[in-house]
Amino acid sequence: MFGNIFGGKPKGLGIEIGSERVNVVEMRQTGQSYKLANYATTELPEGVVEEGRITDPIQLGEVIRELLAANKIKLKKAATAVPGRETVSRLIKLPAEIPDEELRDLILNQEASLYLPFPREDADVDYQKLGVTLDDDGVERQEVLMVATPKEVTDTYLQALQVANLDADIVEVTSFALIRTLHSSLTRFSSAAEGVAILDIEYEATEITISVDGIPQFSRTVAIGTATLQNAQLRAINLPPRSTTNLEDLQELVVPVQTMDTAGLAGLGSGSPGDAAILRVLSDLADELRRSIDFHCGQTQGADVVHLLIAGPGACIQNLDEFFRQRLGIDTEQIDPLQALNVKSDRELQPYQRMSLAIAMGLGVREA
Repeated sequence: MFGNIFGGKPKGLGIEIGSERVNVVEMRQTGQSYKLANYATTELPEGVVEEGRITDPIQLGEVIRELLAANKIKLKKAATAVPGRETVSRLIKLPAEIPDEELRDLILNQEASLYLPFPREDADVDYQKLGVTLDDDGVERQEVLMVATPKEVTDTYLQALQVANLDADIVEVTSFALIRTLHSSLTRFSSAAEGVAILDIEYEATEITISVDGIPQFSRTVAIGTATLQNAQLRAINLPPRSTTNLEDLQELVVPVQTMDTAGLAGLGSGSPGDAAILRVLSDLADELRRSIDFHCGQTQGADVVHLLIAGPGACIQNLDEFFRQRLGIDTEQIDPLQALNVKSDRELQPYQRMSLAIAMGLGVREA
């Protein structure tokens, strides 16, 4: 069900289900580019999705159905994605001479059982064949990316889309959809020694992915998101926290990079209390990213992370690229998904809207 990361059809519907809201895009292929034919978003009632898990698929399905009807979206086949924290992915190397049928049985049954932290019978497992490489002994190895999700998680997504009168054509991992959106940026780094870190800053968490040659090699989720930033700032100025993120306010945030040097936060106390609170949260996120990069490089001989791409709703914060560039010493970009995918749109979208569509558009392109 996870399917080919870079597959496609003429047009498609991508549905991103987040902890706070649902984003829906209808993508149409026009020659070598895409058009954003329709876009809709709505906040979710509190408690429908918690910590990345759907707790009320029936109510979620009703919300999606109403959203599609209100925006006259009639496509019935849709792609959606499960957050990385709910999945297990492994890059496996097996003898290249194994026939496809035997390889399938080996991965789905024997190999999967070795890597899963839950019983194999309770998992939905899929895989994608990648390239053939030579090991240190000169033996050809078939690289395979295996992905597994607990069935109880996958079933909630299928149930929600069924309630919305949709056919779940594809269920994949959010990081795959994001990598599809960032494909043109990632292809600039094709060496096995050139890793690219991807920071997907969502509402309640940030997903860190390290990709090499367009293939995810490492991923982890950190409990720091746009809500963390917003509420840290509110507490610092003696205002009550919010249960939802105001993305329009988020794009007005400007990281005060003039208070930093490459060694740390030089002037942390010199700005406003709100600025200092934001810097502390971003510093924690930078530390988590540095640990992830160090772990990846320690596990892979000769590897180095040479670039950082920032995506997700949090990517609309101004000066975020300069903050991470100074903190980590890595070239950094904040990614606009419409520009990354060369997408045309008749609708004028604000930066916070554009940045929020990276995963949904990656799903729509997967269908289109």
